[in-house]
Amino acid sequence: MKRLVILGGGESGVGAAILGKDKGMDVFLSDSGTLARHYADILRAENIPFEQGGHTEALILNADEVIKSPGIPPTAPLVEKLVANGIPVISEIEFAGRYTDAKMVCITGSNGKTTTTTLITHVLTSGGVDASPAGNVGRSLAWQVAREPHDVYVVELSSFQLENMYDFKANIAVLLNITPDHLDRYDFEMQNYVNAKFRIIRNMTPDDVFIYWQDDEVITRQLEQLHTEATRMTFGLACEENTAAYVNAENDMVINARHEPLAVPRADLALNGLHNLYNSMAAGISAQLLDIRNEDIRHALCDFEGVPHRLEYVATVDGVRWVNDSKATNVNSTWYALESMPAGRTTVLILGGKDKGNDYSEILPLVERKVKAIVAMGLHNEKIIDFFTGHVPEIVSTDSLDAAVAECRRLSAEGDTVLLSPCCASFDLFTSYVNRGDLFKDAVKSLSR
Repeated sequence: MKRLVILGGGESGVGAAILGKDKGMDVFLSDSGTLARHYADILRAENIPFEQGGHTEALILNADEVIKSPGIPPTAPLVEKLVANGIPVISEIEFAGRYTDAKMVCITGSNGKTTTTTLITHVLTSGGVDASPAGNVGRSLAWQVAREPHDVYVVELSSFQLENMYDFKANIAVLLNITPDHLDRYDFEMQNYVNAKFRIIRNMTPDDVFIYWQDDEVITRQLEQLHTEATRMTFGLACEENTAAYVNAENDMVINARHEPLAVPRADLALNGLHNLYNSMAAGISAQLLDIRNEDIRHALCDFEGVPHRLEYVATVDGVRWVNDSKATNVNSTWYALESMPAGRTTVLILGGKDKGNDYSEILPLVERKVKAIVAMGLHNEKIIDFFTGHVPEIVSTDSLDAAVAECRRLSAEGDTVLLSPCCASFDLFTSYVNRGDLFKDAVKSLSR
């Protein structure tokens, strides 16, 4: 009987454990922290042995194969020991892919992954396809393959997940963009991060399609050095060779991937902003490739409700709009958020958190044009204060959410927007970007009570 060890007891790990059990393997799960009660209860109900609060090496180093959580870096001592002992270490996505013939639409990029994954799923299901999101959205892929099979999986893939994928193959791969992110994981070498992102096109054949943003210089430069057998399709503002989605002279978004072109006025799209235009393009191309009718695509792109914590309107209090963009954990994501803000210095911007090697110069021109004040929210705000001093009329430093919200209320006036778009990870003050966004929304809603 194959010995399968799972490192990490979150959604990904528990799903992999269930799939391993269903395939008749000897499964053991180990987590260095404390499992959420929900996941511990599931493992007990499934009679899957596990440990928490530390790793027992004797129960791990006897594995035939190990599936590790994406959050565990390859430099972790236990992972290095596994590799040194010749024990294969793979991702949950790699494992799940072995046991399904479903089509895989896979999405990666530095920004826009969750929105695009959710949007593609919405378009496909609206068109009558049995599709389900996976990866970083919803149920883990392994869990669904084991207990809730679907015809198509729309899989959001981080660079961390891609690191340990080897034989997995996407039928449609979408690469939205590549900007500096998680460089602390990649020895602060951008090329290492780029290499991880491009693992999404591994094993693709001429029958598969690789969709990417044609104006991303990092992507186009990398493609000059790589070969892929996949059919290439691009999206961008202009119609060029291989462009399957673009904007015409009438300001319509045009999708022209497979059958009759589809033109949708940009004003009719449910999602606003340039970044969301690109997300809609990627979704439209993917849907046409899967033979969704144009009218179904049009309708779905125009009635999509968006993703929590991504430019999410919270409330208007005393004439001030409050927007939750907690999912913006890198500089480029905040650039897109600021790009969608009104012209003029009418935005109070909340920045801060766990810095991942950020270079704030990318957003500086937008900050100078649109931001009236910056409220830094974190335990270490020095870098933000030093960089933006002299570029905005006012900067304040806070070390709690309540203090940040209070400062934003003081600094804003009727007609302004308060934008939480932190540029940084959440882990200095919060457990996750979701926790940060939820607490922000609660604090804002309490202002009007």
